[in-house]
Amino acid sequence: MLALGTVAACGGARDPSSLTAPRNHLLGVDRGAEGGADQLKGGVNAYLWRGAIDTLSFMPLASADAVGGVILTDWYQPPASKDERFKIAAYVLDRRMRSDALRVSVFRQIRQDGEWQDTSVSATTTSDITTRILTRARQLRAENGERGN
Repeated sequence: MLALGTVAACGGARDPSSLTAPRNHLLGVDRGAEGGADQLKGGVNAYLWRGAIDTLSFMPLASADAVGGVILTDWYQPPASKDERFKIAAYVLDRRMRSDALRVSVFRQIRQDGEWQDTSVSATTTSDITTRILTRARQLRAENGERGN
């Protein structure tokens, strides 16, 4: 099973000034909310977007589309597991900061006989990652001094 202990490290202390201007770590350019803005120009919630980027930053990003609200990671192989890897797709679906405005899909493969085979993911893995993204989004909103929707 996936030990997502590395996800817990994503919520560590950061420079507060960097939280109000999310950055696309894939491209190294600013693609985020403007100050305390609640929405990105494409119509997705900026805090959910940034919360997802921050939470998934331990994995290599394959693509990140702030306008469409889609984050796709590349395969990530936990250091302690050489025969298991994961990929995540996160979708920010709404302008409002609500739990149903976020959809997360986790894909898992194990290596058998030298070939990667798709296999099931524990339901708690997906819900744990979703919870961490939502928690991070709430932290970002609180740090900007905004009240919830």
